[in-house]
Amino acid sequence: MDANAPASIPDAPSGAGPSPEKRESGLSTPAYLSEDPAYRVFIDSLDYLSPEDIEHIQEAYRFSDEAHRGQTRLSGEPYITHPLAVAGALAEWHMDAPAIIAALLHDVMEDTSVTKAEITDHFGKQVADLVDGLSKLDKIEFQSYQEAQAENFRKMLMAMARDLRVVMVKLADRRHNLQTMGPIRLDKRRRIARETLEIYVPIATRLGLNNISRQLQDLSFRHIYPMRFQVLSRAVQAARGNRRELLTKILDGIRNKLNEAHIEGGVFGREKSLYSIYHKMVEKHLSFSQVLDIYGFRIIVHDIPTCYLALGALHARYKPVPGKFKDYIAIPKENGYQSLHTTLIGPYGTPIEIQIRTEAMHRLAEEGIASHWLYKDSDTGGGDLQIKMHQWLQSLLELQSAAGDSSEFLEHVKVDLFPNEVYVFTPKGKILSLPRGATVIDFAYAVHTDIGHRCIAARIDHELIPLSAELESGNQVEIVTAPHATPNPAWLSYVKTSRARSKIRQFLRTIQQDSSSALGENMLNQELRAIGVIPAAIPEAVWERELRHAGKKTKRDLFADIGLGYCAAPVVARRLADQDDVPHGEEGFATPLVIRGTEGTAIELAPCCRPIPGDPIIGVLRKDHGLVIHTHSCRTIRRLGSIEPQNWIHVDWQPDPGQFFDVRIRVTVKNIRGVLGRVASSIAQSGANIDHVNMDQERPGLFTELHFLIQVSGRPHLAVLMRGLRRIPEVVRIIREQE
Repeated sequence: MDANAPASIPDAPSGAGPSPEKRESGLSTPAYLSEDPAYRVFIDSLDYLSPEDIEHIQEAYRFSDEAHRGQTRLSGEPYITHPLAVAGALAEWHMDAPAIIAALLHDVMEDTSVTKAEITDHFGKQVADLVDGLSKLDKIEFQSYQEAQAENFRKMLMAMARDLRVVMVKLADRRHNLQTMGPIRLDKRRRIARETLEIYVPIATRLGLNNISRQLQDLSFRHIYPMRFQVLSRAVQAARGNRRELLTKILDGIRNKLNEAHIEGGVFGREKSLYSIYHKMVEKHLSFSQVLDIYGFRIIVHDIPTCYLALGALHARYKPVPGKFKDYIAIPKENGYQSLHTTLIGPYGTPIEIQIRTEAMHRLAEEGIASHWLYKDSDTGGGDLQIKMHQWLQSLLELQSAAGDSSEFLEHVKVDLFPNEVYVFTPKGKILSLPRGATVIDFAYAVHTDIGHRCIAARIDHELIPLSAELESGNQVEIVTAPHATPNPAWLSYVKTSRARSKIRQFLRTIQQDSSSALGENMLNQELRAIGVIPAAIPEAVWERELRHAGKKTKRDLFADIGLGYCAAPVVARRLADQDDVPHGEEGFATPLVIRGTEGTAIELAPCCRPIPGDPIIGVLRKDHGLVIHTHSCRTIRRLGSIEPQNWIHVDWQPDPGQFFDVRIRVTVKNIRGVLGRVASSIAQSGANIDHVNMDQERPGLFTELHFLIQVSGRPHLAVLMRGLRRIPEVVRIIREQE
């Protein structure tokens, strides 16, 4: 969609595409268009395509012009100038004919009455799918702008995963929008520019399209901070003149050193983009005068061995800055980028940033995935890049299937687009690239989903470390697994990669769905029996009517909604019982729902009172939380006793849950040496486990309070434990702590 939305939309149905007569006789190009210099330059740039392809592109041009006839941009120009500019950018990348045709038509489905079927009829399904992937979901009602944007990005990225040409058109479209946003109001310009920095720049970088990435950054910077852009631009121009002599001296010195070493290669000065200078100033709190490395130097040589020879020659002339050398040839970036990076101390103590690469690496660094089309016949290393991009696009499809909604999917993709990599090794020596700040859990899921799910411990460089430990480049990581281990929800607080986050969430959602469904089915069966209906006797036709009424596909989905508190079991039971073909018996009594307390995410033991087997309990159904179990004496229950009585569930414990439960006790003891050890020993002898202990040291004196979080099998076990503690002479008082 063009940021300069059409200023006028024709009332006549001319936007629906060519009439049948024009389809038969062919569309003629209007005189004002055929004489347009931009159109002629565009057509001339297609000389790498076959005459048949060029003819199809000209037909698409005429079709787009006819569809947009009467529409103008906010600048007053005919609307066709925008798709023409986008198509021209794709021609610069030597994209194929379907991509260029899609660029010419990319707005017709959004801004005119042309349909996908018409595009298919004229230009084939391939082009129609590309245009559809570029079209926003304007016909769907969304709750908010953010939700609409998330769903539109999801649609575009899914289309991109199927066909990379979609994003190539979109990036060219976004660049032209930013170049021509002058007539748009300031707040909208800033929103579009921020969106570009947040989504489109990282996508371009991930695809290795560094040229367009830098252009998008500078254009966005100009729209978000126009005054800062102007001030910094003037400062760079002034510095360019002031430092010309210094730069010439450095260039000559580099060339002389390469000549002395008999190394053939080109040496070029490169000026950093305004946005990268500004970003460095903000990130490191520097003034412009403190940013000494606004200029860098690039050396282009013939082959990889010469790259390392050039590096050695330069290190012999200028002292390298420790820690500022990166070998992206041996370990390429995720987007296929390869180069040697080093920072040297030049004349007058000026730091010099130098990149050394081959010609093939340079093409790949500047054009990225576009080099696949630009240099099809040359060995640019594009094969590895194609494999990497295919793997990344496949990961997008995995994220889509794992994400709960569009907003969650977009969140995962954003994480994935800001890698700033660290490189770590598996025990077998395989290198994995992960985002900076990634943890052991991220590594485990990067190896395999099952490894992540079953992870219980890890070794970094042969030493045991916690699962939350952040990885550093060069670490060798070994994952320890257990067959019955499962993901911990706490992992979500420190994982960094979208893959790990989405896999953990997907697992937890599945577990929640299973446990909620089982709970909901028990609750519904309890209500049905209470009103004299045998659940197994309900005909399938009745269930189908109820599912249609509830808007659910399966009984499992309906049970899960009951278990999660989205609908009430008594209401569903009454609707089922009221059906004519449901057999009835005698009404029974409302029996308590029997629980173990370890059912999973559907049943939660309230942390305020920490009920254990043997305590009188009651359940409260809360949306998104399932059934929360409290003791009868809990203060929360007394406070909320009259609120939403339909959500209160009679529950009881299963006779022998066979598990341990957390309980808090407070033990007041005489302040004597060794008393903590005696108390802890007594607790251990009772068969309980101490999970946590702390001492109340605010009031030192004759007595001290010890606070224990212990694990017991139930109330009888707790009674045995407390009797044992009372036998210790130094123990003055024991209280079970509950709110």
